[in-house]
Amino acid sequence: MTVCAIEPAAAHENGAGRAGCTITADGCYAARLALAGDSLFPERWTLDGPEPYAVPLPGNQPEEPGTEVQPLADGRVLIHRLMDGRHAFSLLYPTGPGTGELPLGTVDRPDGGTRLRLLPPAPDGRRAYALAAGRHSAAVWLVAGGASGPELVAEIPGGCSGGAWLDREGRMLALDRESGGRVKAVVVDLGRGGEVSPLLQIAPGSDDRVLLADPDSGLLLLRSDAPSPGEPRLGWGVLGSTLPVRFPECLRLPGRTVTPFAVQPGQMLTPEGCAVALRVEGADGAGWIGLWRPAERRVHHVPAPAGWLRGTGLWTADGVLRLPYSTGAVPCGVASLTMPGEEPRPEDGSRDDGASDPGGAEPPSPHVERYSSQLPTRETEMTVHHLDSLADVPRPVPLQQAPLGRLVTN
Repeated sequence: MTVCAIEPAAAHENGAGRAGCTITADGCYAARLALAGDSLFPERWTLDGPEPYAVPLPGNQPEEPGTEVQPLADGRVLIHRLMDGRHAFSLLYPTGPGTGELPLGTVDRPDGGTRLRLLPPAPDGRRAYALAAGRHSAAVWLVAGGASGPELVAEIPGGCSGGAWLDREGRMLALDRESGGRVKAVVVDLGRGGEVSPLLQIAPGSDDRVLLADPDSGLLLLRSDAPSPGEPRLGWGVLGSTLPVRFPECLRLPGRTVTPFAVQPGQMLTPEGCAVALRVEGADGAGWIGLWRPAERRVHHVPAPAGWLRGTGLWTADGVLRLPYSTGAVPCGVASLTMPGEEPRPEDGSRDDGASDPGGAEPPSPHVERYSSQLPTRETEMTVHHLDSLADVPRPVPLQQAPLGRLVTN
């Protein structure tokens, strides 16, 4: 199961009932800051049983809005707080009527210009990492799952943001690095002391960011202004492939922001057949969900469930998109969607909780429906160059240094 990578602008979306949550890579647990009156407290969701349920994990006092939480595969929840000018990390777990807390240690806050945030959940579910991003350099910290306390595992020159895992081992991390006034995605090899290699360098003057990656198929979702200078476009490519990066016209929605947040896993040989879930939002904050496959030339627009914890969800390998939501009537629910024309195939041991039609959700406004019609796909061809392979680990193929002289239509 693949979940979203966090873009810089969406790293913190805490709020009443509609805020996002974080889901483990295997889809078994989720965690969020929930609201009780005017107070925030951590909450863990169990998603792999017959029906979802939530366990509150309140501490001795309410949490601050900037606090981060992240579930681990064993059911414990990592919490990141800013305390006395230091970043403090602990593991929370239920203990009967109360909450147990295991302190893991702290990381100094060097200056006000450095921001530290949790990276997306590691694929193995046992470890957790944080990115400390300054103006001129960044550092990756192992904050849970190490031998003893937070451990510095990589230092990267240049300001960094984003974060997406490229492999199932949690070794290859894609980051967006700013250098010379431009943003180019790089690969950080945590197994080689933080060795940095180029990943996205589509044009010399373009900003090229990784939004989401699927380790199974190698499908890479990216945003770049290479095909339209000054206008960031959503595109896709395949790691390890010599096929071009493409920027489909159906993903270009004027006046809207389109952000991928989940990719269907398990499609080893057919990355173009992976179902992708998109969050579509306008300037007024209103939004809905788009369903798309790279092999198709259309986006299917569907309403989001009422109370959706926006920007979060996961695909099962069978093609069911599961969306966590919380309302007054259903404080812990999961809605199910499938690509139009496909029947849902529930996973073993799961059942439909009746939330696939959550009710109360407004359909997209009529002017959006035109994007669901068949559209020609105008794509920009990019050349792919190979990195020197290492003997002990497969390396992703960089999508870099590409000419923009020829447009192709598939």
